Amino acid sequence: MNIGTDQPVYLDYAATTPVDERVLAVMLPYFTDFYGNPSSIHYFGQQAERALENARRVVAECLNARNDEIIFTACGTESDNLALRGVAFAQRKLKNANHILISPVEHHAVANTARQLAEEFGFEVEFLPVDEFGRVDPNDVTAMIRPETALVSVIYANNEIGTINPVSQIGLICHQKGIPFHTDAVQAAAHLPIDVQADLVDLLSVGGHKLYGPKGVGALYVRRGTPIMPVETGGKQEGGLRAGTQNVPYIVGMAEAFQLAQIERQSRAGQLVPLRDHLIERILAVVPRARLTGHPVERLPNHASFVFEKVDGNLLLMLLNEAGFACSSGSACKVGAPEPSEILTAIGLSRNWSLGSLRLTLGRQTTLEHVDRLINVLPSLVEKTRTLQVT
Repeated sequence: MNIGTDQPVYLDYAATTPVDERVLAVMLPYFTDFYGNPSSIHYFGQQAERALENARRVVAECLNARNDEIIFTACGTESDNLALRGVAFAQRKLKNANHILISPVEHHAVANTARQLAEEFGFEVEFLPVDEFGRVDPNDVTAMIRPETALVSVIYANNEIGTINPVSQIGLICHQKGIPFHTDAVQAAAHLPIDVQADLVDLLSVGGHKLYGPKGVGALYVRRGTPIMPVETGGKQEGGLRAGTQNVPYIVGMAEAFQLAQIERQSRAGQLVPLRDHLIERILAVVPRARLTGHPVERLPNHASFVFEKVDGNLLLMLLNEAGFACSSGSACKVGAPEPSEILTAIGLSRNWSLGSLRLTLGRQTTLEHVDRLINVLPSLVEKTRTLQVT
């Protein structure tokens, strides 16, 4: 699809992606022709069950996991919730473990779940330090793990600033200490090679709509033998960890999208990285008092994020929208918030800088023309924002 100069330009692929036409094509028959409940024993149920288990196999292959280690959920957020709550409660029951270790730059699906476990259920949540790029130092993980640690959770690649964490090093430390390690790979799975064996990950979350798949479906990898309790109870679907009739069309779509993302990963990165680097270089050159947020090298291939001094990020987003650009001020979940992002605060930015964040994420439909159009209008819009806002 080519977006003309009079049409809006979408630069918010970290928030969600359009469904790939190939993904939609494999989904459609499961709405109308193969509509059985996969728990039913008759012909129609058997058709649905075959599709379900084939999708499970595909997702497992993408992660280098066993088929029975894949649990289908309704989204990445549910996967994060099941991982944290399920393991925390199981570990407390098993060995009275009451300590949870996370980074301060987690998605809200992890951060708010951990906060509830602390406030409502008496767990102790401790935050790992991060550097100015939002990266966790594996040495800090070693130093802060305790015998009573129930779980460590560190985001694979940050949704707001794009930084990639040293997941395999953290996984090795947790493995040696016998502590379950969870990583939120909802952003990473679309762009990076994921190997739960090499990374020594025990639990890993994926969401379909970041992969050019449908919204409303996700998956959680749970390493065989990891202590975990179900959060949603009812029937025995998904190994007893996630009750409820499986959403077969969406699961089939997510599996296809994930497989395509892994097969086409290098070619997609080959398109995105030059555009990303061009965008970063030009914005830092033409916009006064601008900073890149996140790691300059160890970052997602489609992700460029900035802060501008003394700028209202939400006002800037509105001006960009009027000019025909769909962008984000950090996490999609943060738009409209009057306070600075916790992630930008965690990496040491002052309020004068952190309120002026802009996240630009590229996708398969993004062209050099789109990027250059943004670069041409952004300096004047930033200055207009500084003029309009009350300081």
